[in-house]
Amino acid sequence: MARIQKNKRDDRSESKKVYTNIPPEWVEMSAEEVEKKVIELYNEGYEPSEIGMILRDKFGIPSVRQVTGKKLVDILLENGIKPRYPEDLKALIKKALKLRKHLEVHKKDLHNRRGLQLIEAKIWRLSNYYKEKGYFPEEWSYDPEKLRVELS
Repeated sequence: MARIQKNKRDDRSESKKVYTNIPPEWVEMSAEEVEKKVIELYNEGYEPSEIGMILRDKFGIPSVRQVTGKKLVDILLENGIKPRYPEDLKALIKKALKLRKHLEVHKKDLHNRRGLQLIEAKIWRLSNYYKEKGYFPEEWSYDPEKLRVELS
């Protein structure tokens, strides 16, 4: 059985993004302006990945890291903004909650029941990683019923 995170070619054929701390000459915004825009967009309710796409598409900033020298999430943390859940974990939890809701109606849907098991396994692995990194307290656990209320 293949590993979940790996694809067939083991990432050999993909190009790698080269990061330099020198922004391209055509970028018009300064690092401070980009940081203010990141905070403003987060306060409007956008997730970090959405902020990166908005900055790329509307403001011509190819990479926040390239212009400011810091990652987008690090900019948020510096300004005292810590998202309650990391974006990748939040997306998995939402997906699992939608599947649980579907399985309440369709109790014999075995394919989606197996999909739910796989998604929840990913959630547990990812939450263990975030516990090790100190993002979550050690007593935090994945509880779908409690999270349904929090994320709704």
